[in-house]
Amino acid sequence: MAVETDVLDELRRLRTRVPRLAGSLAATVDGLVLAHDVPGTEPEGLAALTAAALGVAHRMTDAAGRGDFRELMVRGAHGYIATYAAGTTAVLTLLADDRVNVGRLHLEGRRSGARIAELVDARIGPGGGRHADRPAPGDGAPDPADRSRRIGTLPVRTPQRPAHRPRTGG
Repeated sequence: MAVETDVLDELRRLRTRVPRLAGSLAATVDGLVLAHDVPGTEPEGLAALTAAALGVAHRMTDAAGRGDFRELMVRGAHGYIATYAAGTTAVLTLLADDRVNVGRLHLEGRRSGARIAELVDARIGPGGGRHADRPAPGDGAPDPADRSRRIGTLPVRTPQRPAHRPRTGG
């Protein structure tokens, strides 16, 4: 049985466990679709956007010294988009209605992410993907609890002179 079939089975089981789940997608961290259950949505586009958001999320957790990426939640006017790490090579993205139980969404999303990681790692092998060059925890990587680490620098704005002269009283 191919990894896509196993992952799709997990996505279908996830839909039965989370009421108001509108769709789910498993993709590689590079944005390639592994399996999807997203009616009314283009899975390839969603996988590419997930990969882009994942890249930003990795940079944010690095810059803020918060350790490895675990999950990302976006809330829109009509619902939620939740992205969960599924090992080192895959990611799980869930689309949910605005009245979803967010706690249940997190619980089941984390469980399914771990299950998908097992499926993908068993068939493809861990350590591939775009972020494979990052040191694994305990491999000489900086301690995420090190609060003395500088957070990423931001551009400095240089004040400019106003184009007009301000009025001086009366």
